[in-house]
Amino acid sequence: MFKLFQKKSKNVDIYAPVTGGMMNLENVPDKVFGSKMVGDGVAFELEDDLVCAPCDGTISFIAETLHAVGITAENGAEILIHIGLDTVNLNGQGFQKLVDQGAKVKKGTPILRVDRGYLKEKNIILTTPMVITNSAEYDLNVLENNEVVSGETLVISCSKK
Repeated sequence: MFKLFQKKSKNVDIYAPVTGGMMNLENVPDKVFGSKMVGDGVAFELEDDLVCAPCDGTISFIAETLHAVGITAENGAEILIHIGLDTVNLNGQGFQKLVDQGAKVKKGTPILRVDRGYLKEKNIILTTPMVITNSAEYDLNVLENNEVVSGETLVISCSKK
């Protein structure tokens, strides 16, 4: 009965969406992500074939080319995961969608499968930025991690300002 009066949590923990190495966004060899033009966040060197939901939320966007996915967290943070650099040019080849836009997901839910062999064959850089596109509305605490495990390693604490 009293749950009716409870406010939604303003804090959301964001976990690694992939397994691999973690790096500062400024080190991404792409001007748009590296300069934080799209938003603040972190990046990863993709070492697995699954991309998973970094938190509980709703799939708000899946690029037609399947190279990027957006998730709206329960506190309203809009998270963009961009798999690899220059992957938009592949027109969806090398990617398999595992959820649909509008789906509710839990942290760790697989959302995309990546054919790493195909991407390497095409000389795609597997650096995977994850940014909060509305990061100006949030206080972000990016944690120091070298190696991360998808759905298990906490990488950002995000709280509404």
